[in-house]
Amino acid sequence: MNTSVLKNQILPIALTFAVCGVLIGFLWLEITLVNQALGTNISLSLRAVDVIVGLTIYLKTSIDFAIYIGNLMKTNNSWKSRIAIEVGTALGNAMGTFVIILLWALFKNIHWLSALMILVAALVLFKLAEDGLEHAHEETGNGQTRKAWYAHAAIAIEKILKPINKFLSPVLSRIMPSMSMKNVKEQPFFPLLMTAILIPFILGLDDFAGYLPLFDIVNIFGFAIGVFLGHMVLNILLYVSPQHTIKAVKNPIISLFGGVAFIGLGLWGLVEVVKILMGAG
Repeated sequence: MNTSVLKNQILPIALTFAVCGVLIGFLWLEITLVNQALGTNISLSLRAVDVIVGLTIYLKTSIDFAIYIGNLMKTNNSWKSRIAIEVGTALGNAMGTFVIILLWALFKNIHWLSALMILVAALVLFKLAEDGLEHAHEETGNGQTRKAWYAHAAIAIEKILKPINKFLSPVLSRIMPSMSMKNVKEQPFFPLLMTAILIPFILGLDDFAGYLPLFDIVNIFGFAIGVFLGHMVLNILLYVSPQHTIKAVKNPIISLFGGVAFIGLGLWGLVEVVKILMGAG
């Protein structure tokens, strides 16, 4: 077997699967300990639908991650760099997930704090929706610039959404990270590993927090496994072809319907906040 193929393809991909399996084990351990320590009843049963929901939603919210990490992979393209990026991003994504599950378990019975967490999650979803709708601004036409129907739909929704997010920007700017593509540079192994951990950790806190309203209808264990699997798949696809993978996650029609779904989840979250506060009162 070609040594280059072994180091550049088989070894990193095998390691990606192994790391995902280990992190799923830690997820099971965290939920088990949380159930015992806090008296919660988070189910450890595994349903395919929860995994699919988690995987699908993760891939939809991973546009910023895909763009940044795709550029990072192109700049740091040795097999050692690939291992640093794959292991680091998997750890960062999992750590963000673990933190959100723990916070939810700790504070879900403190009504005002639970309402605050869901409110913040709803605001994050509105911002994610706006970011996703930007990718629906594709132009079509033969020789002439003509916006497609999905671009018109996205622009119409953004006219409503942008003023809301602009008003909320003092809060959102402290919650959501800003990652400049200018900062994507070649790095040694350990600094690259730390960068790879930090980016998905921050983004994972934002994205996973946005799904707090879903926790009452999906199995958290299966949903989180879907998130881990989605991250693994995206990492592999990014290394195989960053350009094609980024193009796929930025598909304008998917971006439009994804943005609408985020708005729906955000509004649902606001309704849940009202219900919690009214019930607490």
